[in-house]
Amino acid sequence: MIEEGILNEILAAAPAFLLIAVRALAMIQVAPLLSSESIPQVARISLAGFAAYASFSSAIVRDWVLAPFGLSFIFLVIGEGFIGIIIGYFIALIFSAFTTAGQFFSLQMGFGASETFDPLSQIENPLLGQYLNIVAMLVFVSIDGFRELFLGGFWRSLQSINVYSLITGREHIVSMVLAGLSRLFLDAIIIALPILGTLFLVSLSTGLISKAAPQINILSEGFPISITVAFLLIYTALPFMTNAFSRVIGSAFETLQTLYIQIGQRIPAGGAL
Repeated sequence: MIEEGILNEILAAAPAFLLIAVRALAMIQVAPLLSSESIPQVARISLAGFAAYASFSSAIVRDWVLAPFGLSFIFLVIGEGFIGIIIGYFIALIFSAFTTAGQFFSLQMGFGASETFDPLSQIENPLLGQYLNIVAMLVFVSIDGFRELFLGGFWRSLQSINVYSLITGREHIVSMVLAGLSRLFLDAIIIALPILGTLFLVSLSTGLISKAAPQINILSEGFPISITVAFLLIYTALPFMTNAFSRVIGSAFETLQTLYIQIGQRIPAGGAL
């Protein structure tokens, strides 16, 4: 009986349900892991419909005031799509830090030309960048990242953001994206700096030895030494890197919550769209 009552409410308020589903689908199309081409489109649409169904019982969603189907409703659909893209894009932007960190020291260790196709992000990545990206995905799943994405990201956005606040609070969104871009390179450098600095010392040491004793010809052994040292460092630092990954992902969700607080103050009473 409860399910029939919710289904009747959905049918009675089909425009609101469609807007929620569009926001969820746009987020899923951009968010890490869920945006992979290996996931069928039918599964994404079904997940978006389930997220909209689970969120439809919210009192804030029931209070939405919508105009009838028409040109204004089309603009609302486009706006909801933009909101979902912003949420998913910001999470994907955080994950780019891990790939960028692998790119920083791949060239230094001799893997600069070893680019492979990443089926998760659908781009060409260096081998170490793809490895760190996979580790970050595992950390994301292990810390219940999907729960935070749908509860702290999607469901919380329904309480805080609508198309009106998307326009009036655009300065907060722009500042969040710019801060995310700068934080991307900062996190990538912090993650890659121990390995990058050690490989720099290895290259410096081999260069000094080759100058002091040219007959040794140690430069020919430089690549195997760099690769071995880099793998040993990755093996040793992997537990610390996973902790750093979890902190970076957690800070991304905290930034989203801060954005919701800043923009939520601009939503007019009643959640009117």
